[in-house]
Amino acid sequence: MTIERSEPATEADERTMLEGWLDYHRQTLALKCEGLTDAQLRTASVAPSTLSLMGLVRHMAEVERSWFRRVLMDEDAGPIYSSDADPDGDFRLTEADTWAEAYAIWQAEIETARLHAARFTLDDLSKGRHRRTGEIFNLRWIVTHMIEEYARHNGHADLLRERIDGATGD
Repeated sequence: MTIERSEPATEADERTMLEGWLDYHRQTLALKCEGLTDAQLRTASVAPSTLSLMGLVRHMAEVERSWFRRVLMDEDAGPIYSSDADPDGDFRLTEADTWAEAYAIWQAEIETARLHAARFTLDDLSKGRHRRTGEIFNLRWIVTHMIEEYARHNGHADLLRERIDGATGD
């Protein structure tokens, strides 16, 4: 699989720009994982950290689900990998965890997020509330937060990829 990545047009309207930057950062994370084996994708940064590229993808599947299904739509969508007993379950990998599975789940959550977001204007408020704070959010805030979340974790992905095989880049 070859990941295609492009920046949004410099004169796009606000929604196209925000969604374009979110997709750009989603694609960036996929690029950081491209061409690696399952074992490489499970490689943790440095002990005692469990941070890995596959863990980041699993984490972002959880984040997509949380913001677009639970908060935006008020769906009763439980966590994928995490639990109350293991809130960092997305980063705890075993030999049985595969890229194919993690990638498929992540892409399914992204597709669901796109479908849900398409039903809202940027100013529309979420149907659900943040589970810890009880706050509601407009779609603009959620998409902007998701861009920030991916951008931050893509910085981690840069370092992880460089440690694995020396590959660098934006």
